[in-house]
Amino acid sequence: MILKIPEKLLSIAPYEPGKPIDEIEREYGIQKSVKLASNENPLGPSPLAVEAVKQSLSEMHRYPDGSWHRLRQKIAEKFKVDPETVIIGNGSDDIIALLCHGFLSTNDNAVMPFPSFLMYDISVRAAGATPVRVPLDNLAIDLDAVAEAVDSNTRMVFLTNPNNPTASHFSSNDFQRFIKKIPQDLLVVVDEAYIEFVRDPDTFNALDNPLSDPRIVSLRTFSKVYGLAGFRVGYGIMDKSVANILHRVRQPFNVNSLAQVAAAAAMDDVDFLNTSIRVMHQGVDFLRAELSAMGLTTHPTQTNFFLVDVAQDARQVFQALLRQGIIVRAMNAYGFDTCLRVNAGTESENRAFIQALKKVLAGGSPKE
Repeated sequence: MILKIPEKLLSIAPYEPGKPIDEIEREYGIQKSVKLASNENPLGPSPLAVEAVKQSLSEMHRYPDGSWHRLRQKIAEKFKVDPETVIIGNGSDDIIALLCHGFLSTNDNAVMPFPSFLMYDISVRAAGATPVRVPLDNLAIDLDAVAEAVDSNTRMVFLTNPNNPTASHFSSNDFQRFIKKIPQDLLVVVDEAYIEFVRDPDTFNALDNPLSDPRIVSLRTFSKVYGLAGFRVGYGIMDKSVANILHRVRQPFNVNSLAQVAAAAAMDDVDFLNTSIRVMHQGVDFLRAELSAMGLTTHPTQTNFFLVDVAQDARQVFQALLRQGIIVRAMNAYGFDTCLRVNAGTESENRAFIQALKKVLAGGSPKE
């Protein structure tokens, strides 16, 4: 069969998610591996979320709530906004795609930092528009350069705060200077997937004063601090006019029933949320201290992960750690050839990583 493939799709490199633990264990012949590669919550999901899902299983013959009423109300109440300004998605990347399909077309462009979340680039290209990548400045998003990259064809700007994969952040003052340079007729999408982990009070938080500027779309997720990555639930808070467009292009049942139930219950589990944040902070501090004691450079972070420079080819160190049962992320594909990205795990997982890395580095440059 000969198919005519749209040109806009041929330019897209497929997103490559990390392999699941069981596949990696089969491939490398390891057991009881430690995964510190995907910035997940090592404590698992909230017990309240687990119990709520169990109680809802008997209703799975019914379609999901296509308006996400309960979850939408809880989010609206938390941030004191109109429920009509809240959009729920199958992960925040679902909302990113909806924004691109709703507001971008051929001849348009969207400006974004690079490296950052790869789904910005992919979603923009899938909509037929052009991504404009703005290089980071010493691992941080260069807001001045982002503003300068905006031209008459720009319809959207993506910002990640804190940024992934570099864990850097920008302040409220930095953002206020930036937004004054941005035209009134485009959207500024602020992806705040890791905002709950932030410790610097000066960090810009779009929901400190939600909907104060109709250009700003704030994206959040239940995948990280709430420990619900497998359920795929994200949400956005945006001007009603923007939300109305997304309703026109989204699927009618884009978030499944169990995901909605889990997310709503997780929002009630404040103790679990606070414990997760505390454990992640303790884990990051422990890991960075241990790595610094080993003579390795760790980069500043406002998230549950950070970059560590291992002073040699990160891919080889990554492979050697895999054979020790430790799963992290090599950053070669992002241009950081000697850096690993590591997220904090439980205390035992963190210690296992440190022990394995010491063993790998003591052996000299690891071989494939």
